[in-house]
Amino acid sequence: QVQLVESGGGLVQAGGSLRLSCAASGRTFSNFPVAWFRQAPGKEREFVAVISWSGAQVYYGDSVKGRFTISRDNAKSTVHLQMNSLKPEDTAVYYCAEDPEGDYKIWTDYKYWGQGTQVAVSL
Repeated sequence: QVQLVESGGGLVQAGGSLRLSCAASGRTFSNFPVAWFRQAPGKEREFVAVISWSGAQVYYGDSVKGRFTISRDNAKSTVHLQMNSLKPEDTAVYYCAEDPEGDYKIWTDYKYWGQGTQVAVSL
């Protein structure tokens, strides 16, 4: 059974940085793309970033391009999201997800999810 566990969230001031991690277990992690999504209260779940199984391909949502960086360490079955220049509008619960069945930007196409980690950015 696939398990994804996020960590690294917290409270940070605007302009600061956080590094989120997603630790996977249960099957061969290196075979699958992994994505980060986020959801703010009262809003749709939003695509943040995705990384291919090898790490060679990465894509970002428009709102985080140039500020966030996704990476993976297949030897440790972990994906990271480095978040720099954080803004109050980045405040949300951040989720990692694995194995999209269709469009990697659509959250309903993902089979496996973590429980989420809260990120709060203050002014």
